[in-house]
Amino acid sequence: LKNALTLQDLNKKQAKNLILFLGDGMGVPTVTAARILKGQLSGQSGEETVLEMDKFPFLSLAKTYNTNAQVPDSAGTATAYLCGVKANEGTVGVSAAAVRSQCNTTEGNEVTSILKWAKDAGKSVGIVTTTRVNHATPSAAYAHSVDRDWYSDNEMPAEALQAGCKDIARQLFENIPNIDIVMGGGRKYMFPKNQSDVEYPNIAKHSGTRKDGRNLVQEWIDKMQSHYVWNKNQLLSLNPNNVEYLLGLFEPGDLTYDLERNTETDPSLTEMVDVAIKILKKNPNGFYLLVEGGRIDHGHHEGKAKQALHEAVEMDRAIGRADLLTSIHDTLTVVTADHSHVFNFGGYTTRGNTIFGLAPMVSDIDQKPFTSILYGNGPGYKIVNGARENVSTIDYQENNYQAQAAVPLSMETHGGEDVAVFAKGPLAHLLHGVHEQNYIPHVMAYAACIGQNREHCLKESGAGHLHSTFGSVISILTISRLIC
Repeated sequence: LKNALTLQDLNKKQAKNLILFLGDGMGVPTVTAARILKGQLSGQSGEETVLEMDKFPFLSLAKTYNTNAQVPDSAGTATAYLCGVKANEGTVGVSAAAVRSQCNTTEGNEVTSILKWAKDAGKSVGIVTTTRVNHATPSAAYAHSVDRDWYSDNEMPAEALQAGCKDIARQLFENIPNIDIVMGGGRKYMFPKNQSDVEYPNIAKHSGTRKDGRNLVQEWIDKMQSHYVWNKNQLLSLNPNNVEYLLGLFEPGDLTYDLERNTETDPSLTEMVDVAIKILKKNPNGFYLLVEGGRIDHGHHEGKAKQALHEAVEMDRAIGRADLLTSIHDTLTVVTADHSHVFNFGGYTTRGNTIFGLAPMVSDIDQKPFTSILYGNGPGYKIVNGARENVSTIDYQENNYQAQAAVPLSMETHGGEDVAVFAKGPLAHLLHGVHEQNYIPHVMAYAACIGQNREHCLKESGAGHLHSTFGSVISILTISRLIC
């Protein structure tokens, strides 16, 4: 109650720094299960544990649908929470006028992101992800592509290349060439086809993919006063005071799951965030940082709840590290998800029951036990001798155990319900109630006075506090303003 009463004194200052933590696929059931897991990893029963994001004072819900999909994908949603417009599934950085995989619908329908708005305002900007840096979420920050799968020119159809469309990896280095920090996976998309990978030289699937023969990493190094790293030791050996631009590509594809990560050679999300903020915060104008816990989503798609939840716990650690390196007085931090999954847990489990354990009852239909965690669909649908698999005969707490699913699918699907939006810092109270997902970047830009929101700050003498008039807020949310 005391904490709630202090919220009457709203922070209406201008945000110097902006951080968006995006848990890919981190629906509310995942948040709750991750909370329990975090506590149980510390020897507690789990339910009473407090996540770092739980400490954020403002909470709202975001509606995640794409313009053409009730249940969305990560590309259309990324365009919403980064560019401020809803988009079609499978497309990044383009409006809903663009049609997936149709190259000729790209030109004229490009939309820019809050990362570019921040860069244009003189801030440092960064992207940190556990997926490929050219995957759906990060790519919407810099690319304009009618197909999220055009990772390099190797994945593009000939007609799209002939029509002048660019692959996403190329756009990373050409569209906004002065992004200060880029860290994640995706090495193979940056190097010429069949060039051996530096870490896995004898594994063909990890070799370069580019048919144009370009070495995008070397081009970037030659152009910028930069550092390129591909392992943990190189990353942690850097002195942030001596680094202006940093490119870190730690795997040929996505980073490994945190449970399987080689802690000697591969950095954690927390370690990457730590280095990123220490470099970015040197800019007196502030920074914008996009952080994606991207493999939460992959764990769920594979039905591997243990992998997904450990990814969520690691992202929460990264949120805590960011909190230590910044101030709530000048940094607006937002934590949200792009969408959820058909994941849940139940079964009347008792307090302290391991989150990966069995429900304390058996089915009254087939008289077999079941795990608390279940999926609505996915690869965990298993029939043994014409009946549901008896989970008591297998190791259901193994890292890669695929939880039982009601409907058989090779890959589990997204869910369509609203996702939580946690916020703290300047103007965080503008995230309240239920919003369209594309509202998020407009709030963040408004708080920092960037993009189309510069004008309302220029009208303020001193610029210490932002316009508080209703008309000012309405003006940035008109339909015309929603086009990035």
